[in-house]
Amino acid sequence: MAQRELGDEMSPVCSEVRKVLPSTRDEMGFDFSETVHPSVVYLLLQARDLLYEGSEDQCLAVSEMILDYAWERLNSGTWKYVDKEWRRVYSYGCLFKALCLCPKERALEEAVRTCDMGLLMGASILDNVLVRIINILQKHLACRKRTARDGADALNKKKMKSDPPLSVPLLKSASAIPLLRCPSLEHFKENYLIPQQPVVLDGITEHWPCMKKWSLAYLREVAGCRTVPVELGSRYTDEEWSQTLMTVNEFIDKYIEDEQSGVGYLAQHQLFDQIPELKQDICIPDYCCLGEGDEEEITINAWFGPAGTVSPLHQDPQQNFLAQAVGKKYIRLYSVSETKNLYPHETHILHNTSQVDVENPDFRNFPKFAEALYKECILTPGQVLFIPVKYWHYVRALDISFSVSFWWS
Repeated sequence: MAQRELGDEMSPVCSEVRKVLPSTRDEMGFDFSETVHPSVVYLLLQARDLLYEGSEDQCLAVSEMILDYAWERLNSGTWKYVDKEWRRVYSYGCLFKALCLCPKERALEEAVRTCDMGLLMGASILDNVLVRIINILQKHLACRKRTARDGADALNKKKMKSDPPLSVPLLKSASAIPLLRCPSLEHFKENYLIPQQPVVLDGITEHWPCMKKWSLAYLREVAGCRTVPVELGSRYTDEEWSQTLMTVNEFIDKYIEDEQSGVGYLAQHQLFDQIPELKQDICIPDYCCLGEGDEEEITINAWFGPAGTVSPLHQDPQQNFLAQAVGKKYIRLYSVSETKNLYPHETHILHNTSQVDVENPDFRNFPKFAEALYKECILTPGQVLFIPVKYWHYVRALDISFSVSFWWS
């Protein structure tokens, strides 16, 4: 009996999606180590065969079994010790489930969500096929709640409405971080990188597409249906702080447009890999070439949230360029030499975070904090702050804010 060719007699979305898959079942093999039990490999083969035979409902049931089994393995211990083989199994389960949902027009958003779970919790399979499937599905989705013009109007009104949205610290000239416009690589290296001194760089992001494109409407357009990790709470040291998964549209609706100040934050280390359209809107600063690592070793992070969101005083193990794309942030920096005055937490998990509430310090419990010397700035759209490695930094969003950080060595 001849094997069925994927794409025959299918809806346009299914036909387009399955073009990114091997055309026959034999071309989709599963090469797993003995870590994965043969019974699980059997389920994968069964799901594959049912899919290629056009038995989507049965394939969906088997894919749910695969996901349940893999999910249990993913949550059996510390994440870093989870074998990558099980992450691949989980991604295949997501792939089969998403493909079974594609014929159901009303299930396309669930298909996108399923692919995102594979990207967030799984590992790359079939040349990053989940990303390619999402790109196809998004073209077929009418998941935006308003037109781009309506969304742009809403953002413009919000910007006008929140001027000023929160208390803006009055900066002292003696503590101001220096501001330079487009310094040469040599000047930056000699005066700031080598001596490890913070500086605000202006004019180096003017050519970035995000400076003109990024708005609530644009985020809804390119990422509205995407499922992303969201931090709940104004700061990660609060007892009520937690993490959850939701779509970008849900995040904007609940935490941005409903103005729940400082209670939700989209902080993502994978966002630009998960949503390539956003990564195309930014550029790695040229100054990163002064580091010792390759460009592939630079970690790019996204920080998107409402006014009032706080990153407590903490330090990071790499050099950091913090680029402001939307909104303003108040930032205070303390050098490594001030660590003795900053009262880091004694627990291992928070040893890089201060116990002090920077803008409302408790001098009775933390008396030496009054002696700590600091630098500060208000980072505005188009500016990039260089934060030297291990420099302590405190950040508070003054507006709806979208920042991008580049960690490099």
